[in-house]
Amino acid sequence: MAFDYKKEYKKFYMPKGTPSIVTVPKMNYIAVRGSGNPNDEDGEYKQAIGLLYGIAFTIKMSKKGDHQIDGYFDYVVPPLEGFWWQDGVVGVDYANKDSFQWISVIRLPDFVTKEDFHWAVREAMVKKKQDFSKVEFFTYDEGLCVQCMHIGSYDDEPATVDAMHRFMEEQGYVLDITDQRMHHEIYLSDARKVAPEKLKTVVRHPIRRA
Repeated sequence: MAFDYKKEYKKFYMPKGTPSIVTVPKMNYIAVRGSGNPNDEDGEYKQAIGLLYGIAFTIKMSKKGDHQIDGYFDYVVPPLEGFWWQDGVVGVDYANKDSFQWISVIRLPDFVTKEDFHWAVREAMVKKKQDFSKVEFFTYDEGLCVQCMHIGSYDDEPATVDAMHRFMEEQGYVLDITDQRMHHEIYLSDARKVAPEKLKTVVRHPIRRA
């Protein structure tokens, strides 16, 4: 059986539909930075997702090639995630998607070193004849957060966020969104195949003790 991060680390990927407090450890990611509305058909965001999966599957399938990664084990590629912000806005203004800045990411298994990552970028460029220069090795230490499973359209997230913020305040925490600590979403559903009202998204916000 391939190792599935969603199943093995349920507290990070499968939280309940009620808010909870979690401490997220440092993780490495494949990342692409960009800006603009994620719904634009030919926008940066759609292109970024293609780049991320190009590298993710190059690493996953490395077991079949000449580059053998130390400590490799078979695994399910983790879900797509995103860190989001807008200049001058605390949190997210869902009505103004054109002003989004984002880092779109896919988690890397711990056995993938920077050298393995750079090999995968070179390999993907050759095999796919595509420019992967925007892709970076990104380390993020998320720390203390409030999170909740949101079921429904992305545009309906504010209700879930409000519930998260009420809960954190009741528990003695305050929001700690900064230039380094961002609104975070983990996409457990494929928006191309799942009806908007059934989409599952983990929403996570950084917090600190009041």
